[in-house]
Amino acid sequence: MSKIVFVMTGADAWTLADGARRPTGFWADEAVIPYEAFKAAGHEITVATPGGVVPPADPTSLSAGANGGEAGAAAVRAVLDSAEFRHPSVLSDVRVEDFDAVYVPGGRGPMEDLAVDADCGRVLTEAVESGLPVGVVCHGPAALLAAVKEDGTNAYSGYRITTFSNAEEQLTGCAEISKWLLEDRLTAAGLKVEVGEPWAPFVRVDRNVVTGQNPASSGLLATELLKKLA
Repeated sequence: MSKIVFVMTGADAWTLADGARRPTGFWADEAVIPYEAFKAAGHEITVATPGGVVPPADPTSLSAGANGGEAGAAAVRAVLDSAEFRHPSVLSDVRVEDFDAVYVPGGRGPMEDLAVDADCGRVLTEAVESGLPVGVVCHGPAALLAAVKEDGTNAYSGYRITTFSNAEEQLTGCAEISKWLLEDRLTAAGLKVEVGEPWAPFVRVDRNVVTGQNPASSGLLATELLKKLA
């Protein structure tokens, strides 16, 4: 059995370019699908957030429309009612040496808090430098922006990754209202960003880092991360 820490957003709103705030959080599927895969494989999961707040799910991701109907939405909500999500640890208390892997779900919440959170940066820097498997999906790679080393470089600089693409942001209508685009910001930080077709599953594996482009990539990412724990 391995121990996996889910580093999750505590932000329930996303600040737009004009200063307006839009409800956000983590995207439910991106937490639930890997959670179920890891639990089925017998692994232990700890959820950690800034300040230990209960991670907020993006309301849209809990809707019947986003989950193939009300039954699917109810199933997702039931998973998110589990003890791990309802009683998270405080991110600043997380010791990387206590875990075997780190996973960061997406949703736009990480763009609001994890991207600039020092504890998030510490955990992700220590994880990648120690060779721990690190899995990140969709907007979750915003958390990698916080992984800045003492010399000012990003700990993930030079890694081939993927993330929610500029094209997908355009298709959602959010490119024009966002303060910054994740694909551009990660590229500027020195990461080698590669993206596939919008909405299609797309995963990149580089050394101990596994990244997925969008919600549809969550299951494939979980499979690849489990291979690292075998």
